[in-house]
Amino acid sequence: MNTAENKFNTPAYRRSRSAYRWEATFEYFVSLLVADAFLASLLKEIGLSDALIGIISSFITLAFLFQLFSIFIVQRIVNVKRFAIILHTLSNLLFMSLYLVPFLPFAFPYKRALVIVCVLAAYFGNYLVTSMIFKWANSYVDPRHRGSYSAGKEMLSLLAGIIMTLIIGFAMDKFTETGHLYGSFIFAACSIFVFCVCDFLCLMMIDKKNAIRPKEKAPTVPFREVLKNTLGNRRFVYIVVLTAIWDMARYSTVGFLGIYRVSELALTVGVVQVINMAGNAFRFALSKPFGRLSDRISYAKGASLGMLLAAIGFAMLVFTTPSTRWLIIGYTVFYYVSEAGTNQNLMNVTYSYVDERFFVQATAIKNSIGGIFGFGASLLASRLLSFIQGNGNSIFGIHVYGQQVLALISLVITVVAILFVRLVIGKQKILIQ
Repeated sequence: MNTAENKFNTPAYRRSRSAYRWEATFEYFVSLLVADAFLASLLKEIGLSDALIGIISSFITLAFLFQLFSIFIVQRIVNVKRFAIILHTLSNLLFMSLYLVPFLPFAFPYKRALVIVCVLAAYFGNYLVTSMIFKWANSYVDPRHRGSYSAGKEMLSLLAGIIMTLIIGFAMDKFTETGHLYGSFIFAACSIFVFCVCDFLCLMMIDKKNAIRPKEKAPTVPFREVLKNTLGNRRFVYIVVLTAIWDMARYSTVGFLGIYRVSELALTVGVVQVINMAGNAFRFALSKPFGRLSDRISYAKGASLGMLLAAIGFAMLVFTTPSTRWLIIGYTVFYYVSEAGTNQNLMNVTYSYVDERFFVQATAIKNSIGGIFGFGASLLASRLLSFIQGNGNSIFGIHVYGQQVLALISLVITVVAILFVRLVIGKQKILIQ
């Protein structure tokens, strides 16, 4: 066993990997409680329209822009662990505060404005340190097994997430059924606070060795050199283009489905979570095979396989109406399984084409550009949705729900992304796997 292998088998490295797995799980819990039907029921209570709910649900894409700030500050941070933990924890607390907004003695317009401010501020802190935490925590993972480790980390999040959403979903439904809607908001806020504390403790357990930048280290790399090794790298630019296409595809539809499920399809929050649980169960079963396959064939090809499954899901969503609402189950399963191939692979793929010294900057650039296109797509989608709903749920004289049209648009864009991987990225030489 060589020195590198010994290093990854030390107690500190093993503890750090375990802590990162659980940290990702608690972070996932928080993200679930500020998304989909949970968030939709909150926003609907404070008087937001379907279109505006879709835009707010898609603020995650715009929030990726905040990662651009990390390009300028990452090399100036001496203790990444301390900086990341502070901002990440504050962000989680802001997510918790969303569920407290309905209790404030303000008029609805002020509550709506406050929700938007909280969402933006929470995502600002969160995404400013996302790539920093990923690089720091992932430094304790053997590079030869990144795909498998990412899959295992995701499987833990999914299994625990299935249980968590089932319990909290039905608990919130029970509050609502008994006429205590605001009680469900308090329950959600308390849950996020508990998850926030657990997330904080897990981050504290990750070794700080690889998070400290010695002050006597080489001087800060000029921004010109950062650009040369990122946007000046043709192979990396192709990955940026792929990310932008994929973000446009998913955020043209995904952010508008929470309200579609609970309104037009008349599903309760509990039922939505049962369907999500089924999707996560399938994703759990296929995460490890996806990880191992990606380690062998490349992260980009693994991502394209995930996109193929997403395309099938979008195709099913095109035909999902109140009379065929069972098709939402098929969409959910295929889309959730697709994330086993897209989420971690689109993070890890940066390692394949960029020097690790520029990983944080490259990830920030990639996600920010993708975010711009994704958010732009959600804005256009919201206008189209409003037009269709204002026209009596019809377009060109055909009765159709806006989300069906958005799903068709996502399907077409996803097919473009798949072809781009096959015809362009797949032919590029992989520098590092």
